[in-house]
Amino acid sequence: MAGKAPRENIDEARLSVGSVQKTAVGIPGIMHSMEAALTQMGPVRTARTLLRLNQKDGFDCPGCAWPEGDKRHAAEFCENGAKAVAEEATKRRVPPSFFAEHTVAELLEWDDFRLGQQGRLTDPMFLAEGAEHYVPVSWERALGLLADELKALGHPDESIFYTSGRTSNEAAFLYQLMVRGLGTNNLPDCSNMCHESSGSALTETIGIGKGSVSLEDMYKAELIIIAGQNPGTNHPRMLSALEKAKQNGAIIVAVNPLPEAGLMRFENPQTVKGLVGGGTALADDFLQIKLGGDQALFQGLGKFLLEEQRRPGSLQAGRVFDTDFIEAHTTGLGEYLTQLETVTWTEIVTATGLSEAQIRATGERLLASKATVVCWAMGLTQHKHSVAMLRDVVNVLLLQGNIGKPGAGVCPVRGHSNVQGDRTMGIFERMPAEFHDALDREFSFASPRPDGFDTVAAIEAMRDGKASVFMGMGGNFVRATPDSDVTEAALKKLSLTVQISTKLNKSHLVTGRQALILPTLGRTERDTQAGGDQRVTVEDSMSAMHASRGRLAPASSNLLSEVAIVCRLAKLLFETDDGATRPGAPVADWSAMAADYSLIRAHIAAVVPGFEDFEAKINKPGGFILPHGPRDSRSFTTQSGLAHFTANELEYPRVPEGRLLLQTLRSHDQYNTTIYGKDDRYRGIKNGRRVVFVNQKDLDSFGIADGTMVNLVSEWKDGVDRRAPDFRVVAYSTPVGCAAAYYPETNVLVPLDSKADVSGTPTSKSVVIRLEPVA
Repeated sequence: MAGKAPRENIDEARLSVGSVQKTAVGIPGIMHSMEAALTQMGPVRTARTLLRLNQKDGFDCPGCAWPEGDKRHAAEFCENGAKAVAEEATKRRVPPSFFAEHTVAELLEWDDFRLGQQGRLTDPMFLAEGAEHYVPVSWERALGLLADELKALGHPDESIFYTSGRTSNEAAFLYQLMVRGLGTNNLPDCSNMCHESSGSALTETIGIGKGSVSLEDMYKAELIIIAGQNPGTNHPRMLSALEKAKQNGAIIVAVNPLPEAGLMRFENPQTVKGLVGGGTALADDFLQIKLGGDQALFQGLGKFLLEEQRRPGSLQAGRVFDTDFIEAHTTGLGEYLTQLETVTWTEIVTATGLSEAQIRATGERLLASKATVVCWAMGLTQHKHSVAMLRDVVNVLLLQGNIGKPGAGVCPVRGHSNVQGDRTMGIFERMPAEFHDALDREFSFASPRPDGFDTVAAIEAMRDGKASVFMGMGGNFVRATPDSDVTEAALKKLSLTVQISTKLNKSHLVTGRQALILPTLGRTERDTQAGGDQRVTVEDSMSAMHASRGRLAPASSNLLSEVAIVCRLAKLLFETDDGATRPGAPVADWSAMAADYSLIRAHIAAVVPGFEDFEAKINKPGGFILPHGPRDSRSFTTQSGLAHFTANELEYPRVPEGRLLLQTLRSHDQYNTTIYGKDDRYRGIKNGRRVVFVNQKDLDSFGIADGTMVNLVSEWKDGVDRRAPDFRVVAYSTPVGCAAAYYPETNVLVPLDSKADVSGTPTSKSVVIRLEPVA
């Protein structure tokens, strides 16, 4: 028997602060996984579902993008994966009667946790202009209304098509084809807000915006540096790979502003040692770096290696750099070394908050390692200087030839299960000409070439009256984006907002003059079309492509798959009444592709390099690995054909006196904008979310006591005070001058035009704030 949905918002008055944990997972992880699963699904459905999760003949986790190994456990999932599946496979339902009972205005007062816990959407819903309630609508009318709005636009660029990382490759490919067939490249996606900086830096330096390592490389690495990442909460299955690397002799260096339990000790629930033997210590060193100081750290490491390369009389002199690799495969070394010579140790220490001795000790770790992997996540990608920062990560790896050899490489850890695959499929506002050329040949049309809007530009266009229609393929746009007040006001200016969703969220409630909710199948559910039961494919963080097939009966008989929704809409947009293709539209058999997804994969194989024999490759258990030049053959598809060293001016945030630098982050009981529960047990937080973690020394200097209620107010050059009210101060181990609080509650503090150079990623890890005690 599944539990009932919550009837109240989180009561922040019940929030309590306990001890910080120093160990991740173990028996508590099992208990929390089962509690969430049993509450949402009941015992029989829990067993049937979780035992198929991440199995070769099962379905891919809708959570993170960490890969699976060839040999898999019967329980191949983590705590947050179990929670993600439980929320999708829940027995709770949100039928039309729910919307008849609750007005949109009332639902807007519900918090994210309460909304998301109500269950699965069952029917298409329509909110008419001026109406207070959503009402049920047929699929024909809903899609017809959307098609009519799109056809009536003055220009296709007045439409915006957002994508979440949950979307399958098949749906994403057809979605971008439909959008480009309409005549626009306005394809913002969740990657714009997370790893866009990674893609920008890696494409420029090694020619491909993806990580270069495999799980086997992780196991073979001698040194793993994990910077700006909390795998214990955000990618828990990564802990098993780190444990195996440790057992094989790897040294792990954790670089992060906050100490995180998942990098201290891991109690593997799959092993006796993990359950009763104390687990495995992971990080050998912890560098508690200031927010935004990682570029300085990697410049310091490069400077250390340069000094050792040139040190007279040293046994390492002349042998620190991999000169054979550098001469054969790189360019730009001279300019990079000149830049290292100009940066001073004083600057490096100031920017990082670390001692020179700590950085040199990490340099010694690099000297001793013949195979180094650097992993990172949002802690490195959401700063103004993130792209330069990541270029400097690549620089350090290139010096020692740590690209394209076993146990070495770059490892940007993606946060959503197919966000990398969606980009591979063309979900990007700036796809290269080669992709457009192949798409045009395959579908006999001329795709638009001008760049489209990324996420920030899309919000600006809506704000400025340059857009009329927004369509979201999954996700929770209004809660994922920065500058919440500006974003919400921008969406309200639109003629129509459309959300393709499995569950209720705030984006269904902050709408244009009209709104549609289009409910869709989830990963766990059987997808039966005219051609029989279908499978979809996803790509993980390490470029592994594999099939996913849901087995559960759909939550409602009135759900459509994402593929079916796109195909039905495309037929309305591009076909005449007699079934002919309209002039200028892509020539495609949308009905046939909706009936048989293998036809979509055949088109993908013709357009996207690396997908030759796509269908045959996914018939193999575990799928296949996409080609990756730097990893496979040390070939680099940059303009020069070489990997690029880059010279980057040192940058780091300067925080005014009496202010703090805030990073927004997840609690352990959430995944992206989905709130699973009220606790963050690793950090000692229970029954609440509105906390701000601050160093005790800062509190003393401000005259603010631990436990004080404060408003968080961000400061930006536009002079606007952005406020997040009623946060409890928690004295915590974070660098002096740095603070942390959970998103999406703090997204309101991130200015829309505070974004990373080159990538345009919102700077959610570099927000200058002041604390104002609540009167």
